[in-house]
Amino acid sequence: MTFTATTPLKYLQAYPASLQDQVRQLIAQDKLGAYLEQRYPGRHDVQSDKALYAYALSLKQEYLRNAPGIDKVLFDNRLDLTHRALGLHTTVSRVQGGKLKAKKEIRVASLFKDAAPEFLKMIVVHELAHFKETEHNKAFYQLCEHMQPGYHQLEFDLRIYLTWRDMQQG
Repeated sequence: MTFTATTPLKYLQAYPASLQDQVRQLIAQDKLGAYLEQRYPGRHDVQSDKALYAYALSLKQEYLRNAPGIDKVLFDNRLDLTHRALGLHTTVSRVQGGKLKAKKEIRVASLFKDAAPEFLKMIVVHELAHFKETEHNKAFYQLCEHMQPGYHQLEFDLRIYLTWRDMQQG
C-alpha cells in the first residue's frame, strides 16, 4: 500500500487529526521507522507459548492477585488485525462431571513475537485488565495505567508500529 497525505491511517482513526497529521509527516519524510527504532530499540525474548504464559502469570501475580487464574496463554497466528484483535481474553465454559468449569485464556497475535518488549507488555496488560474490568471504561484504563505507566502513549505508539508494518508489507 502506498501512503499519501490523504491515506486513511486505519489504526489511528480514533485519534485527533493533528496527531494523524504528525504521523503522516513522519511517513512523508520517511522517518516513521527511525522514530520507532529510537523509542523502542529492543526486542523481547518471549518466543514460546510456555514463556508467554509465565510472563502473563508473573504480571498477574504482581498486579491482580485476586483476579481469576489464567488457564492458557498463547501466541495465535489466526488473530486478525483487520478486526483490531491484537489480543483476546476469553472464558471457555465446559461441563466436567456435574460441574461447570470456566477456563480463562489469553491469546496474543503472533506478530508480537518480533515486537518491542513494551508492546508485548501493553497487550498482555490490556488483556489481564479485562479479568477485572470487562468494558473499556475509565476504571479499565486506570488499571492498565497502574500495571504499565505510560500505557496510553504505548497504545498510540503500538498503532504507529502497526501502520509502519503495513507500509513494509505494501
